Amino acid sequence: MISRPAYTQQLRLFIDKPQVKILTGIRRSGKSTVLRLLREELLSGGVKQEQVVLINLESFIHSELNTVPRLYEYVSSQIQKGKKYYLLLDEIQEVDAWEKAVNAFLVDFDVDIYLTGSNSHLLSSELATYLAGRYVEIPVYTLSFTEFLEFRKHYFPGEFQSSKDAFLRYLRSGGFPVIHTANYYDDAAYKVVYDIYSSVILRDTVQRYKIRDVELLERVVKYAFDNIGNTFSGKNVADYFKSQQRKIDVNTVYNYLNALEGAFILYRVPRYDMKGREVLKTQEKFYISDVSLLYATMGFRDRMIAGILENIVFLELKRRGYKVYVGKSDNKEIDFIAEKQNEKIYVQVAYKLDSEQTVEREFSTLVSVADQHPKFVVTLDDLWQDSIEGVRHIHIVDFLQKEVFHN
Repeated sequence: MISRPAYTQQLRLFIDKPQVKILTGIRRSGKSTVLRLLREELLSGGVKQEQVVLINLESFIHSELNTVPRLYEYVSSQIQKGKKYYLLLDEIQEVDAWEKAVNAFLVDFDVDIYLTGSNSHLLSSELATYLAGRYVEIPVYTLSFTEFLEFRKHYFPGEFQSSKDAFLRYLRSGGFPVIHTANYYDDAAYKVVYDIYSSVILRDTVQRYKIRDVELLERVVKYAFDNIGNTFSGKNVADYFKSQQRKIDVNTVYNYLNALEGAFILYRVPRYDMKGREVLKTQEKFYISDVSLLYATMGFRDRMIAGILENIVFLELKRRGYKVYVGKSDNKEIDFIAEKQNEKIYVQVAYKLDSEQTVEREFSTLVSVADQHPKFVVTLDDLWQDSIEGVRHIHIVDFLQKEVFHN
């Protein structure tokens, strides 16, 4: 296993702390691996093997543990009174009413609990009721560009001449870890990703939210995928389908988008009105949890390169723990306003600054922001544009590998 320190370091902060640790993210993003890495760390730190109970609830071996009584009985059989145990439960959503089991473990045993789940609505009102104030969520994403380089270096040493060459592969293949443990060509890689997508649609969307019209759901997915980087609303989607002689209720659209968010296929990014200092409830943007999902379902589309680059930058900001908004300033738009504690950065993303008009458009919006927080124009350019009034032009490869944005 290749270490993923971005997540193990976060977990390390909470070892032996009273909170339940919950790793969330799309299927095959690496949550199970992070859990096994944690197990190795506990064992190397002196914890005895029998005191680490790791249960993969998707495994056929444990398929009978899908109810609270059965799971409780099994865990009880692994635990001796008077000893501290580390309970690692993989894909906890496979257990009906799992929150009751976790609460019972906390009450009845001396356990430090770690969970993984493939649905963001794990952290719902039910969980809040049973574990109010006693859990911490750690989102797990597909590979960052830096992690991608580590994977390729491990499995295929000497493959790339430069980071920019490597980025073109990352751009085309995305970040699902399984793709980078074997030398898949694009078609084979997209077949693997499509199978992941199909599993997520079926198990984490259709079955979980009891969606009857799967074909219509797929149409909503493709509309969202086709509009990466564009603002739209449920009404836009409904109007589009109406123009295609296919009627769909606006509430149904929002229910489908909500289900796709829950399964981590999509991320919703709200707009922030900088003048009114408020989060707006209309015309959000949606981004995909991994760009390979787009290629696997719709093929690679050169015309969408700007939106794809935006998607990659968005995911990098999320991985680093930023809250991300689309900025609105009068009639101008800032691709991303990213905030974390006392930090804030502004980011514009473009394919290339290939004309004076493009330079003016991308830089002027950020120049007009009257504060001292870092501002970046991120592109795939080989030709260079100097900083303008404190707004820095940076290649996307350098942006993704930059250790900190505040310096």
